[in-house]
Amino acid sequence: MPAKSKQPVFESWGRYPKVDCHVAPLFWRDEFPRGTRLPPAVLAVGMGRSYGDVCLLEGGTLLSTRGLDRFLHFEPSTGLLRCESGVTLAQILQFAVPRGWFLPVSPGTKYVSVGGAIANDIHGKNHHIAGSFGSYVPSFELVRSDGARMVCSARQNTDFYCATIGGMGLTGLITWAEVQLRPIASRKIRYEGIKFSGIDEFLSLSSSGNHVEYTVAWIDCISRGRNFARGIYMQGDHSEIIEPKNISREPHLAVPFDFPGWVLNRTSMRIFNELYYRKQLRHHATRLIDYEPFFYPLDSILHWNRIYGKRGFLQFQCVIPWRYGRDGIVAILETIADSGLASFLAVLKVMGDRPSPGLMSFPQPGITLALDIAIQPGVTFPLFDRLAEMTRELGGRLYPAKDARMTGPQFRAFYPQWRQLSEYRDPAFTSSFWERVTGDA
Repeated sequence: MPAKSKQPVFESWGRYPKVDCHVAPLFWRDEFPRGTRLPPAVLAVGMGRSYGDVCLLEGGTLLSTRGLDRFLHFEPSTGLLRCESGVTLAQILQFAVPRGWFLPVSPGTKYVSVGGAIANDIHGKNHHIAGSFGSYVPSFELVRSDGARMVCSARQNTDFYCATIGGMGLTGLITWAEVQLRPIASRKIRYEGIKFSGIDEFLSLSSSGNHVEYTVAWIDCISRGRNFARGIYMQGDHSEIIEPKNISREPHLAVPFDFPGWVLNRTSMRIFNELYYRKQLRHHATRLIDYEPFFYPLDSILHWNRIYGKRGFLQFQCVIPWRYGRDGIVAILETIADSGLASFLAVLKVMGDRPSPGLMSFPQPGITLALDIAIQPGVTFPLFDRLAEMTRELGGRLYPAKDARMTGPQFRAFYPQWRQLSEYRDPAFTSSFWERVTGDA
């Protein structure tokens, strides 16, 4: 059994909720405890970049996989990489980009472990074309609390393969995984930024740009009147110009302390949104940019979550199906604007119809909206409760990796397949999220 270290609190990236737990670091794939040596409640955790409590376990033991950080095999002719589950997307990029390969799917941060990417079936700017991360994981090893080790793939232990992808880490410990990378000629992105005014113009741009691999939009969710739902539509493809693919530099800037709670107020965010919208002087801008600022603009600043202060923040991410997509997103944005709260990290994107092999995968065809709001007592929680209920009424769903508020009835409505997942859940594995939404102890 690896040594435990008692920490007063453990936080996810949103810094809410804070939980008391033990942390047991893992360094070798064969040191996973089992039988009587296993604590009664455990959960594997990688970088802790989930926003709510899906990576937390109050009073339990978190099995930290950061020490499982080795590359095991790489096939340079096909781009198939095998690595341990604690390897981060940043490490893969450092290794793969100079060799002419890139991640098939990436979220908005590269500081995510491979195990976490599988457990949350992450998606990115190319979901409308590529689908989610689980589609590019041919196989992985899953270790259960009874000591059983199984290789899972679309042809072998298929039920556990599907349950583990998007299964929130509840089916056991992933020790290694294969990831199918995609070839690139350059680390540069052919970028286009287009200003838009309102949801209808966003949808028109999304329709005309559905052949572009990467698309996303920043949206102003504060302004009302003629500026309501204005934004910048950003799209790009990998450049085909062959050039040296240098290794990226790690960020040196960091937020050194927690900001006071009054810094992020409606006035300061309104100013930020105005400046952000106007920073692109022309209506339509094109240029070649490095992939780092295109995919990971916030990764250039370490500990940026401290901007939200000690209370932390909540992230809301929903996907609304096409049937109610346009009007539903408008209604949600109006509710946010009317609340008096504000966000400067609000993004809008169209999701495609490529199915995931994962049983509990979040994406579905429609429109997804994601935004961060600082926690203000008596105000933020009621807003998020209302947004979650609106999402349910519109036939959409929330993303567990971003959630800290959805109720049990809402979760069961969003994911009616949760009972199937519970059949494959390892009896020793649980999380604060799972206990909150299912009532399991």
